[in-house]
Amino acid sequence: MTAELVRGQNHPLSQARLEIRITAGTPVVAGATLGDEHGRVQGVEWVVHPGAPTLPGLEVSRQAAADHRLAVDLGAVPEAVHRVHVLLALPAAGGPVRFGAVAAPFVAVTGLDGIELASYTITGLDAESAVVALELYRRQGAWKVRAVGQGYAGGLAELLTDQGLAQAHQLASGIHEAVARGLARAVPMAPPVMADGDRSRQTATPAPGPDQGSSAAHGASGAVPPQPLSPYGTQPPGIPPQPSAPTGGPVPGTPQPTAPYGAQGIPAAGAAQPGHAQTPAHTSASAQPPSPSAGGPIDYSHPRRQDAAPPTPPPPVPPARPGQPAQPVAGDATGWSMDERLYNQVWGMFEDLARSTAAYRSAVDFADSRMEKELDAALADPRSRIGGQGDAARDAARAKYTQLVEQARAAYDRDLAQLTAESEVVEPALPPAYARWDNPVWHGYRVPFEVPMAVRLGDLHLPECAELRIPMLVRLPLERGLWIDSGAVETLDGSFLDAPEVHRLAMDTAVALAARLLAVHPAGDYTLHVIDPAGSGAQALVPLAQTGVLAAPPAVGAAGVAEVLARLTQRVDLVQMAVRGGAADSLPPGVDTSEQLLIVNDFPHGFDDRAVTQLRYLADEGPSVGVHLMMVADREEAAAYGPLLDPLWRSLMRLTPVPDDHLADPWVGHAWTFEPASVPLGSQVLQQVLNQVATARAKYT
Repeated sequence: MTAELVRGQNHPLSQARLEIRITAGTPVVAGATLGDEHGRVQGVEWVVHPGAPTLPGLEVSRQAAADHRLAVDLGAVPEAVHRVHVLLALPAAGGPVRFGAVAAPFVAVTGLDGIELASYTITGLDAESAVVALELYRRQGAWKVRAVGQGYAGGLAELLTDQGLAQAHQLASGIHEAVARGLARAVPMAPPVMADGDRSRQTATPAPGPDQGSSAAHGASGAVPPQPLSPYGTQPPGIPPQPSAPTGGPVPGTPQPTAPYGAQGIPAAGAAQPGHAQTPAHTSASAQPPSPSAGGPIDYSHPRRQDAAPPTPPPPVPPARPGQPAQPVAGDATGWSMDERLYNQVWGMFEDLARSTAAYRSAVDFADSRMEKELDAALADPRSRIGGQGDAARDAARAKYTQLVEQARAAYDRDLAQLTAESEVVEPALPPAYARWDNPVWHGYRVPFEVPMAVRLGDLHLPECAELRIPMLVRLPLERGLWIDSGAVETLDGSFLDAPEVHRLAMDTAVALAARLLAVHPAGDYTLHVIDPAGSGAQALVPLAQTGVLAAPPAVGAAGVAEVLARLTQRVDLVQMAVRGGAADSLPPGVDTSEQLLIVNDFPHGFDDRAVTQLRYLADEGPSVGVHLMMVADREEAAAYGPLLDPLWRSLMRLTPVPDDHLADPWVGHAWTFEPASVPLGSQVLQQVLNQVATARAKYT
């Protein structure tokens, strides 16, 4: 049975050897890009197009045509390839210049026997001259196809740039030149024959889902709009491919780490996050391996690592029983360590849930619009308004609506069941940096010897599946400061929390996050400062103060605020000057080179104009040199400063101490509900972890 996909919807592929058939109302260019597990193209050798029509496992046409047949053998693509994007573009010379002026292209994935497995009509295009039609991607050892339909008004150059190809403009020009040569030699082709019963490509099709990359606000409340979520980085972290390629194929280039959610994304995430999205992955330029296109040798070493060993392959996936999905395995993504594989797996779960939900919502919207059209048509004829004919038409429209929604929900429930099963396997296997506070892994906690890839700030979920929680992971070191909003809020269940209660919860959230950041860093690598001008956060700060993990007692009063800000501002200046002068190892004695985190409570109380300027400086310049900010503040209380502080709020990632749907992912713009990573009521886990951190810190000093 053929799966008729809508934008964002995916479908499993039961065969490795496939044919992708493309039908358009005008000659189009067909090609494909190979991507790593995050979709990034690592070089021109990862693109198959009319000028270079073959790659291991792929073959495309050498010319533009109204019909195409692309040969795909997923078993023959290089191991480093996790995604294959099928591209369509209008030729640069002659003909229409935008897809909105031609019939909607139709794409079908078939087996070698010609039986359709999945199809997709690319609707909703207007000024775009290039489009990513489909994505074939590897997930848990199996391949799936996803309907994408992402168009680009800037043509092939913009499309390839968006996929991370540095030589996008040169390659796009080369493709169009090859197509122009092919068109000069081509014989006009007969119009395509439409088979009887073919789903007429000119009839109405399901409305596409939200555009990828959208950061539209959905369900946001209050004066603060939803922030693009990048929990996993603006772009997911690059995973270097295997150093060897299959026989007969080129050796793919080494992915470079990205630095942004970004989102996150959702936001990123990140993201990124997803990442994954995006979200921030903060990596210095010096840590990036040289690009293969630069002419130098390919460096397969992982960023910040000295060895050049290939990444550890994911564990084998247990074979699935006939008719049953594959059993999920914790850490089944590619990575250099189990932590990295789990991080990438969480990114994949986040992305899959976002896309599956987008497909479900799009299908429901289509069913609703179709029912409205059928009801309008039934009522348009006056004769049908009297008697049973009109009632029968209305009943038929509603029955069709119910059937379509039930089909969409059944497909969505299958995706949710698979993701839920994966979450139940992954959550217990997470390391402390990624785990909830109620995870038993904290009972065996030991101060680490190296910094993890990311840290968990909380959970993310969507209203259609509130019980399925995806960890919100943010790359380390933090690229953005955090703002714990302590203003009065209306909770998702409609209850209202006043400012004092929200402030108490906000301080508890800040302490839990600070404790987690301390716990995931090696002894002596993280220093914690607190500004509490009026002492209103004293009760919440007791765990930090009593265990001795603070660099100094919380600063109070205007003098305390000025002293801490002056010291941290001076540190930022000194490190920046040392880095710019190439003398990072020649800092003055007494400069603390560890990462610094400053918790600011009750802003703007106790802050004069000079202190506000210093705070903005730390928010903007601090993260790049290891000084990070965590604000516990109510934006309305700072309104007296006017628009002066708007850049400060925008530079911080807003988090809430209670569940709130204020984060939007960078693909389809879902309003994700964020829930902070709180310590269970009555649990002593926070105290036990901080005691170990303090003991290790005392030994280090």
